[in-house]
Amino acid sequence: MPDVIRQIPLNNYVWFSTALFCIGIIGVLTRRNAIIIFMSVELMLNAANLLLAAFSSYKADPTGQVFVFFIMAVAAAEVAVGLAIIVMIYRNIQSIDVGILNKLKW
Repeated sequence: MPDVIRQIPLNNYVWFSTALFCIGIIGVLTRRNAIIIFMSVELMLNAANLLLAAFSSYKADPTGQVFVFFIMAVAAAEVAVGLAIIVMIYRNIQSIDVGILNKLKW
């Protein structure tokens, strides 16, 4: 079963991960909704995780998969804190548009 990942050429993983990462960058740079920005950041993290897992499988070294595990744990904590911040911002200004957040400056 471990050879299933190796049946797909490594180039395909690299191109797919690059496409996911670029979609995430475009989402972060063009969207104004805080939830979509967080989703785009998660998409970029998942693109990096995909590459780490693919290279780890091709090199038969579990180090990359351990990094993926830690990145996923940090991303889960990030989402929990980020969503809590978004909920508090929404309660205060009734919007999650990041363009309105400049009102939070002193």
